[in-house]
Amino acid sequence: MHSPRILARMPLLGQVCLVNGAVLAAATGVLLLSPARVSPEVVRAEAVVVLVGLAVVLALNALLLRPSLTPVDRVVRQMSGVERMRPGDRLDDPGEGAGAQLVRGANAMLDRLEAAQRASSARVLAAQEAERHRIAQELHDQVGQSLTVVLLGLKQVQQHAPEQLVGELQLVRDSTRAALDDVRRVARQLRPGVLDDLGLASALTALCSEFEAHGTARVRRSVAPGLPPLSADVELVIYRVAQEALTNAARHAGAQEVEVSLTRLGDAVVLEVCDDGRDGPGSIVPGAGVSGMQERALLVGGTLRVEGGAGAGTRVRLVVPPGPTRRP
Repeated sequence: MHSPRILARMPLLGQVCLVNGAVLAAATGVLLLSPARVSPEVVRAEAVVVLVGLAVVLALNALLLRPSLTPVDRVVRQMSGVERMRPGDRLDDPGEGAGAQLVRGANAMLDRLEAAQRASSARVLAAQEAERHRIAQELHDQVGQSLTVVLLGLKQVQQHAPEQLVGELQLVRDSTRAALDDVRRVARQLRPGVLDDLGLASALTALCSEFEAHGTARVRRSVAPGLPPLSADVELVIYRVAQEALTNAARHAGAQEVEVSLTRLGDAVVLEVCDDGRDGPGSIVPGAGVSGMQERALLVGGTLRVEGGAGAGTRVRLVVPPGPTRRP
């Protein structure tokens, strides 16, 4: 009664050896106790009996080994379909036997790998954000202030310069002012202060306005009212995904119109960035851009999909849970 459970707890090698030994022992007993004999010159009837016995032994061996080895083959097939970018993707537990032990071991390994990957991604993204913040602050405080001093000096020089140099000095002042605006814009892209000060809706509005002002595509944006409170990490992930999707639409898709929307789906928040680019999702560079968006989505337990087709534009869809309330 308890022999199947005892067999299931044995190592796979022990199960195979035990099953084969039992089959061979049974075959040996049949040969010793049955009246069947093989003459020195094998006749047809004896050959038929031996072949039938061999077929019965093989069939019995396969029948007894099937419960132990079939789950192992199923686990191997399922393992090949597990993807790193699908969190929570686990193998089906077959119940008992060596296959069940293998499944539980593989699922425990996937849990550890997923936890390690999430922790590693969190450290990498935190380091990236810290470096972005440092560079943005240096650009604003050092480069920006230096250019401001240059502008003031040029203004003083222009007031006392000969008439024939006033026009040239004005051109230099305009170029310096444009460089100062570029430095401030890059600093805002590296670390959006409006996100920390005014929240996600204002940050997305400023991002779309800046994208439309410095690009060729028109941007339509919509933020649904009644969004759930979001953690600072979730807000930053949504902002960075929108920023990367807009960058791809401008640089690689050749889009003329982009729509950015932020809506609520149950307790989750959905960000969609759709463009009318000609090349579909293939226009998104399959490098650090897409992998970075996917890593950020996984970090907050979200899912990211890139959809579309040739001539149909691209849609980037991010679905994230709200997470803890945004820290003040």
